[in-house]
Amino acid sequence: MDIHPLRLRPDPRRVVVRPFHLAWQADGTESSRALRLVENVINLTKDEVTDELESVYRDFYSRHWQVEKVFERRYDQLVEQFGDAIDTTTLTPRRRQLLGAYFCHEYSYAAAAIMNPSVVAAPDQSGMTDGAVRFAMSLRTVGEGHISSIAFTQGIVSPGREVSIPEAPRIATAADVSAFKRGDPMVPGEPVTVYRHPDSDLSRTVIFPMTDAQRNGLEDLRITPFHNGAGKTEWIGTYTAYDGRTIRSEMMRTKDFRKFELVPMTGRAARNKGMALFPRKVGGRYMMIGRQDGENLFLLTSNILTDWDDGVLLARPAYAWEYIQIGNCGAPIELDEGWLLLTHGVGAMRRYAIGAMLLDKEDPSKVIGRTEKPILEPLDQERDGYVPNVVYTCGAMRVGSDLFLPFGIADSSIGFGFVGIKELLALMV
Repeated sequence: MDIHPLRLRPDPRRVVVRPFHLAWQADGTESSRALRLVENVINLTKDEVTDELESVYRDFYSRHWQVEKVFERRYDQLVEQFGDAIDTTTLTPRRRQLLGAYFCHEYSYAAAAIMNPSVVAAPDQSGMTDGAVRFAMSLRTVGEGHISSIAFTQGIVSPGREVSIPEAPRIATAADVSAFKRGDPMVPGEPVTVYRHPDSDLSRTVIFPMTDAQRNGLEDLRITPFHNGAGKTEWIGTYTAYDGRTIRSEMMRTKDFRKFELVPMTGRAARNKGMALFPRKVGGRYMMIGRQDGENLFLLTSNILTDWDDGVLLARPAYAWEYIQIGNCGAPIELDEGWLLLTHGVGAMRRYAIGAMLLDKEDPSKVIGRTEKPILEPLDQERDGYVPNVVYTCGAMRVGSDLFLPFGIADSSIGFGFVGIKELLALMV
C-alpha cells in the first residue's frame, strides 16, 4: 500500500448553527417549555430585543455564514411547528430573528474525532483532464456528547497518486428539513428528506441526527453510485442509526448531493450494522454485504431496496488478524475479474486491519480469493488516538488501474492510500 502524506484531522473550530428540536424527542412538558420560551421572548421590550440581538450578532455573526437567515428560517419552522400558539401578527423582523436564535445553538461537529470515510466520484466532473477525478467523500464526525454526524468534503485525485483537498471551511451549514408539520414532524419509520443549504457547497454541509431513532448518531455511511440499468445513477449509502440504546440500519439516497432522503430499512438484517449495497442489481435482485452475527460476513438479497432479511454465510474469519470478527469496508467494487470487497478484521488486542476478497461476478456468494495478510495495518507512528490501533474505511473507489483508499486512523484522522488493482488481486489465495 502506497500511503500519501496528506492527513485530515479533527478541528474544534469547525462549527455550525444547529437547531434545537425539543418537541421531536420530548413529551408535552418539553413542548410547554418551548412555548414558555417563545412567550418570554415575545414579552421582551423593544429595547431588550435590540440589546439581546445585538449581543448575539456581536458574538456569532463573524463565526457563521448568513446567520440572520438561519435565525429567520428557524423562526419559520417554529411557526409551522406550533401553529396558532404563536401570534405572528405583531412580531417585527428583529424579534423573529431573536426567537430563531433562542432555538439554535453553536455546535462543533468534529471537535472530538473524524473517522471512517467513504469516497465516490463526484457527479460533476467538469474541468477534469488527463485522468484526474473529482471525488466526494463522506466522513463520520464526532462532537459534544459523542454524537456522530455525516460531514462531506471534496477533492481531486490525479495520476501519479496525488491527492488534493482544499482546506476544510471553518464555517459549515446543517442540512435540514424544508418545513415542519404541526406537533411531532417525524412519523416513526417514515423517510425524512433533508436539503443542503442552496448557497452552500458540499464541503460545508453536515447532516445531523433528525429522528428519535437517530438521536445519538448517524454512523459509518457506506456510499456507492447505484446504477439502475436505465442509464441513471443514484448515490446510495447505508449507515447505522443509534438512539443511545439500540441500532438499526438506514439508507441515504441522493441524486445530486443537494437533496438527501434518510430512509429506515426493514427486515431482520436491518437490525444490525455494517451493511453495504452492491452498486447494481445482480441476477435481477438487490444485494448487500452484512454481518448478522457480529462475527461473520453474509450475502443478503432482496427484491425491495429497503427491506432485508437473513442472508447466506459468505465468509468466516480465517486468519489470525481477523479471528475476533470480520466485516465489510464499504460497497463492493465491480471489476472485470469479479466483485472486489474490502474487509476489516479484528485480531488480538482489538487491533483493526484491512484486507480484501474477490467475489464471483455472476454469483457473489462464491469467494474466488481473499488476502491472507492485511493490505493495511495500523501505522506504527499513528497508532494513538480516540480509539487506538485501528485503521478502517467505509469505501474506496477505482481510479484508473489503482484503488484509491481513504481510511480512518485511530478514529482521530483520515489518511489516503493507493494500491494497484492487479497487485491486490495477485495477493489473494
